[in-house]
Amino acid sequence: MRRSGIVAAFIICLCQYTQAQKKELNVIGYFAGRLTELDSFPVKDLTHLIFSFTHLSGNSMSVRNANDTACIQKMVSFKEQYPGLKIILSLGGWGGCKDCSEVFSTPKGRRQFARSVKGLMKYFNTDGIDLDWEYPAIAGFPGHTYSSDDKRNFTSLIGSLRKKLGKKYEISFAAGGFDLFIDSSVEWKKVMRKADRVNIMSYDLVHGFSTVSGHHTPLYSTPQQKQSTDNAVNRIMAAGVPANKIVIGAAFYARFFKVTDSIDNGLYRSTSFYRGISYSKLYDSISVENGFVSHWDETAKAPYAFNAARQLLATYDDSVSIRLKTKYAIDRNLNGIMFWQLVDDKFDHGLLDVMYRTKLEEEK
Repeated sequence: MRRSGIVAAFIICLCQYTQAQKKELNVIGYFAGRLTELDSFPVKDLTHLIFSFTHLSGNSMSVRNANDTACIQKMVSFKEQYPGLKIILSLGGWGGCKDCSEVFSTPKGRRQFARSVKGLMKYFNTDGIDLDWEYPAIAGFPGHTYSSDDKRNFTSLIGSLRKKLGKKYEISFAAGGFDLFIDSSVEWKKVMRKADRVNIMSYDLVHGFSTVSGHHTPLYSTPQQKQSTDNAVNRIMAAGVPANKIVIGAAFYARFFKVTDSIDNGLYRSTSFYRGISYSKLYDSISVENGFVSHWDETAKAPYAFNAARQLLATYDDSVSIRLKTKYAIDRNLNGIMFWQLVDDKFDHGLLDVMYRTKLEEEK
């Protein structure tokens, strides 16, 4: 074979190998709603459905009440119709991890917790755990204790879980999408040897405690706002995490901020948090009739709306930004895209539908 033929054959084989290595993009949805709402959404479009949230009872992971038990059982029943769907139990959430720092600070606490996790997995026939500790080693929910030792203890916690759960169950965790968390809360290389994925909360990047407005869930950074989905991905990869273990986040809700003037349509101005609203109700609130003008930030690849008379800024994801985020995850060979949360979506033709259709189109 001539040299040119050998090179061509090598390139073909390399392309085939690369395609074979690509895995299906995971589409992961958190659910913190009522049991009766589950049937209203296209669960079939998900690869993972995450129950939110379980809690700590002593050193054990526990389900709060009978309603939560029934909700988990309903989720698990979906696996009969959709065998590829995985049901995950999440621990904590914002305000739900008051005792995490203390419980996970000792080998005994971590062992007892891991044992309780396996017990719940077997009881419910679920597929894994997602840790939503906000946050190890840095300040999170007001009044919750934290310690610099949390960072090392979190590594040990993941190790204890993997030892107890083996390879059968998945282990993931939710990570703050901002630099301070990425730099301070996790020993990335050690943790990701044992964890299946990290779910980046690349939303609430401008939040209830922010004093300057901006996009709360932008895909890209701008000269005025460094924190973004892309910034978080690049920073976590630079810390040694492979792309195929990274999941980016999308917001199925908007945040409204009261700003002090109308310069730049409310972006990057002195601000205070006003309220949040589900995507399903968003467009009634930001209509022209209500005094809002919609905008698109071409740099951030993010929508926003502004009411100049009331000096109200709305920041959110929409069908365009969701499509771009999904395509970004595919183009960067990431593990997937996730969102908070399912009950904030529209029943029909919502943002989950956009994710799913984009995934199908891009993976053809």
